[in-house]
Amino acid sequence: MNTIAHQPPQMARANGIELCYEIFGDANAEPMLLIMGLGAQMVLWDEDFCRQIAARGFRVIRFDNRDIGKSSHLSGGKRLTPLELLKLRFLKIPVAAPYRLRDMAEDTVGLMDVLGIKSAHLVGASMGGMIAQEVAIAHPQRVRSLTSIMSTTGNPKVPPPTREAAAMLMAPPPNTRDEYIARFAQTWKVLRVGSFPEDEARDRLRAERNFERGLNPAGVGRQLRAILASGNRKARLRSVKAPTLVIHGTVDPLVRPEGGKDTAASIPGAKLMMVEGMGHALPIPMWPQVIDAIDKHAHTASAKAMH
Repeated sequence: MNTIAHQPPQMARANGIELCYEIFGDANAEPMLLIMGLGAQMVLWDEDFCRQIAARGFRVIRFDNRDIGKSSHLSGGKRLTPLELLKLRFLKIPVAAPYRLRDMAEDTVGLMDVLGIKSAHLVGASMGGMIAQEVAIAHPQRVRSLTSIMSTTGNPKVPPPTREAAAMLMAPPPNTRDEYIARFAQTWKVLRVGSFPEDEARDRLRAERNFERGLNPAGVGRQLRAILASGNRKARLRSVKAPTLVIHGTVDPLVRPEGGKDTAASIPGAKLMMVEGMGHALPIPMWPQVIDAIDKHAHTASAKAMH
C-alpha cells in the first residue's frame, strides 16, 4: 500500500477563499473528491481509507471545507438557538446564514478549477453529501459520478435526529484540549452506534490531530446554519444526471435511514445501498464494503461514459 503517491497538504485559492487540500494516488488516475461533513476536518477521511481508494486507480483529493481545519475561517452568524430550530420546524421561518450549501459547492468547483480537473467523481459524507448534491445540480458537466453517504435531501418530512444525537449537535463547545478529546470519543460513541474497538482505539489520536490542526466552533455553527438555510433539495434533485450511489447505515441516529432512502428516491436512476448496523460514521470494519461499492460505482460510470 505504501507505494501510493501522496502529496502533503497544500493551499488553493478557490471561490475567493483559501482551501487546504491533500492528494493521494497517481496524477493520471481518475480524480475523486472526498467532501466531509458538518464540523469535520478532511483528516476524518482516514488516511488509510484514502490510500485504499487510491489503490483502486483513483487520484483521491480530500480537503477542509470553508470554516474548518486549515481552510479559511469566515465570520458572522451567532450560535444557533433552540428557538430558531423550533421556528424553522413549526413555523417554517428560515434560519439566517452567512452562506449556504450552494456557496460550499462553488468552493468545491473552485478547487477543481485550481487543480485543472474538468470533471471528477464526488463522494460526500453527511453535509458533504449535500454539497456534492448541490454540485451535481448546478454543475452537471463537472460530475462523473456521485456517491452520497449518510446524507439527505433537506426534505422536512425525513424524521429528525434521535434525541441523543440532536443534544450532541447542540451542546456548547468544549473549552480545553482534554475536554475536547473526551467529547470527541463520546460523540463518536453515539454516532457509531454499537462497539467498534478498532475505531475506539484510534479516537484519541484522531481527536488530538483535529485539535492540533485547529478548532473553529463558530465555523461549525455557520456550517450548521448553511444546512438549515439551504432548505429542501428534493425537487431540484430530479435534474441530477450523474450516475448516483446512495450509501446509508440502517441505524444512523443523526441523519436517519429515511434520509438516504429519500435521496435515492429523488435522483433518477440512483442506486441505494443500506449498510446493516452502520450508524453515522464509517467504522473500519465497514471500509471494505463501502470502498468496494464506491470503486465499482465510479468505474462503472466511467466505462459507460466512454461508450
